[in-house]
This record gives sequence, C-alpha cells and structure tokens, in this order.
Amino acid sequence: MSKKIVIGKEEWCGLPELGLPAIKARVDSGAKTSSLHAFNIHPFEEDGNKYVHFDIHPIQDNRKVIQSCRGLVVDQRNIKSSSGEKEKRHVIRTPISLGDETWEIEVTLTNRDSMGYRMLLGREAMKERVLIDPDASLCLGSINEKDIEKHYNKVGTKKDGLKIVLLASNPELYSNKRIMEAGEERGHEMRFINISQCYMNISSSNPEVHYRGGELLDGVDAVIPRIKPSMTFYGCAVARQFQSVGSFCLNDSVSVSRSRDKLRSLQLLSTKGIPMPTTGFANSPVDTADIIKMVGGAPLVVKLLEGTQGKGVVLAETNKAAESVINAFKSLQANILVQEFIKEADGKDIRCFVVDGKVVGSIQRQAAEGEFRANLHLGGTASSVKITAEERKIAINAAKAMGLKVAGVDIIRSKGGPKVLEINSSPGLEGIEDVTEKDVAGLMIESVEKAVRKK
Repeated sequence: MSKKIVIGKEEWCGLPELGLPAIKARVDSGAKTSSLHAFNIHPFEEDGNKYVHFDIHPIQDNRKVIQSCRGLVVDQRNIKSSSGEKEKRHVIRTPISLGDETWEIEVTLTNRDSMGYRMLLGREAMKERVLIDPDASLCLGSINEKDIEKHYNKVGTKKDGLKIVLLASNPELYSNKRIMEAGEERGHEMRFINISQCYMNISSSNPEVHYRGGELLDGVDAVIPRIKPSMTFYGCAVARQFQSVGSFCLNDSVSVSRSRDKLRSLQLLSTKGIPMPTTGFANSPVDTADIIKMVGGAPLVVKLLEGTQGKGVVLAETNKAAESVINAFKSLQANILVQEFIKEADGKDIRCFVVDGKVVGSIQRQAAEGEFRANLHLGGTASSVKITAEERKIAINAAKAMGLKVAGVDIIRSKGGPKVLEINSSPGLEGIEDVTEKDVAGLMIESVEKAVRKK
C-alpha cells in the first residue's frame, strides 16, 4: 500500500464476511488486539476446520437488531481486559473494510455490552496501514444509524424470539421489570406469570401447566424462576412442572430448593471444601452450651433456617444472651443455626453475581450504623469492589455446588480468608446494576438463549 489511510478515534468499518456492512469501532493504538462484541458463542468443527458461531447486536444501545455470524477460529487466548480481569477468548480471522481498503485482521470475541462501542480496533490490525489523528472522528465519513438498522432488518438479521416466562410474584419489583425489559429488547416474547395463580395437571400422558382459571401455558421455551421465600415449595413445584413439559428453567427446581435450605446448602459447601463460618445445629436445649462453645463463644449469630434478606438473624453479644435467644427459638420449635461472628468484617460483605459459571459483577455491602447485617433491604449501602482471584473462585464453586446457573453469593472477609455466608437463587439486580453499570439482566437472558439453542 503506497498511501496510508488517515482515521480518527472512532470510525465506521465493515466486516463483510461476517455479514456486518457497517459497525462503529473505537480506534485504540494502546490496545494490541482488536475485539468484537459477541454473545451466544458456540464453537464447532467443519471439514477439519474450527469455526465459531455467535450473535451480535451490531448497533450500540440497540438489542432488538441481532446478526448471527460465523468465523474461522485461529486461536484461543487469555486476554486481560481494561478492568484487569483475564478472559479466555476465541480469536477469528476476517477481512475488514476501512474506506476503500480491505485487508485481513484477527479479532477476539467478547461481550462488549457494557462498553461504548461494539468493536475496538487495536494496533495489530492497523499496522503499516493507517495513520491516527487522535483529535478527529469519522474521517472516512458518517453513517446514519437508522439507515443501518433498516438494512439489518431488511436482510432478515433479526432472530426469531423465544417464548420466555418470568415466574415470580410481584411484577413491579425492579429486578423483575429489568428482566422483562432485557428480554423484550432482544426480541423475545416475555410473559410475567404469577406463581400463586398457576396450577397443574400431573399425568404421565399429558402433563400441563394452567393459569388463571383455564389458560394452558404451552409452547414455553424457557422459564426464569424468581421465587420468593414464602412460595418456595409451591414455586418449585410449578417450575418442576414446566421442566416436565420440556421448558428450560434458568435455575431448576432442585437447585432453588437446595439453596433455600440453609442447613443443606452449608452441608453441600462443606463436602466441596468451600470455606464458610463455623456453624452449629442441634435439636435439644441440653446441647445449647456445647453449641455455643463449638462456634467459638459469643459474640455469635443465631439464624432461622427459613429466614432471608437478614430476617430471622440475631447477634448475641454474650454467652448468656446467646443461651436465652437459642432456647427461646427452640421453645417455639423453630429450626436455627448458630454461627461464628466475624467481627473483623465490620459489617461488610461482598455480593458476587454469578451467571453461567462466571462472576459478572461484584459489590461490597456496608451495614447501616448500629446494624451488623449488610443487606440493602435493611438500609445497607453498596459500593464497587475489586475481588481477589480466590474470592472469584469461591463464588463460582459455591454456585456450582448448588447447581445454580444464576446466583448471588455472599462472601465475608475474615482473618482466615474469604468465607461464604449465603447463596441466593433469586438475587436482586438493582444494587449490582447501579454500582457496576452492567446489564446483568441482559446476561441472564443471554444465558437462556445459549441454553435453549444448545438444547
């Protein structure tokens, strides 16, 4: 090439072999590798070659337009993101068009939903071909995004949507509204179904789920259960019925019921070697003193097995107070856990949001003044936090031990290292999305898309 192309800090480019005639890229000579937004990534082999199929929202801030692509895989690399996190990515080779010139580049595939551009153009792709004017933008011309949207829709790139049911109790909750919005943005038919108004026909020949006096809920591709604690038994029964008629459940009924049973979940964590606070459980009041001694004495925490969001959790500051609280609960025939109190945590814990075996976001929660429970529902505040590799691994393994595809794993930092406090099968989205500015609801919908396509 005799003459180099002059480009600005952002440019429209084309990736013709991927069916992307126009995509806006951020030009970054500080980044070595180019990257392209991708989700629903599925590798496969054909005629001895490795390929990858993936979907992309080619227009920023528009999730209704979806282009399906496939590319030739040339490598898999560990890439360090701008946030310092390492991720193993597929690398594809494909032609790029900039202005009147076309040449081949290597591009890594990753979810860039939270980024400002669907594509980042790194220095390897521009080597000896372009000059960058860092103060300029769109040196090669601008394109009307509405025209691009019309083009993508015209060539039929919009995918057929799935029929997805959100199985919950309150349609006005932030988390439920966000999941509905995220699914609709991606072109899916979303339906909010109230758990309490479902009923079932349980038979070997024709199992069915009915709703509100007779409507048959059939043809449902996927169910996202958001079951409140008081509806755990019935909600899991409804989710299980949907599974029996062939619907995919994002968190299946077994995983949800397993995580709701505090004792069972702690025993599962124990068998997997996942660290947690020392916990005692007994039936007879005769054993109260020994249980207190077992967890290291007061101060200690007494928890109802059925409590959630910090409810039914009491801090006993002396051994005498602990005995009184434990025996009072037992006199009411309530099942309780007695747990060591991690004083050095100073009212803080970390909520790790896990989707499909990856921590997609984490926040630190600080208890309100005079309170030891860090739950946001009890006045706690949330802030950003950088978790360690060990904390990330613990969160992923804890969700895996429960069998949960989506989980909120609460971790406390102690002198002996990070420990799991609790695992939530219906974690709230408001705190995590506000602080991290990530589209966590969208990642949940992508998990559904991936699973249904695989199925």
